[in-house]
Amino acid sequence: MSPRTGRPKAEKPKTLEVKARIDEEMNKRLVDYCKRNNTNKTEVVRKGIEMVLGEKKE
Repeated sequence: MSPRTGRPKAEKPKTLEVKARIDEEMNKRLVDYCKRNNTNKTEVVRKGIEMVLGEKKE
């Protein structure tokens, strides 16, 4: 039997989708940030979520 082909399975597959509505100005700022930092919107959102969840409760 031949070995399995294709991409290996991810350790933590990203199967959930989160949507948010933003205005034109925020989108422009986000796109500019992504260009300056050579990243994409998804990574920026993930980092933002990590920042918020990492904050200590008062």
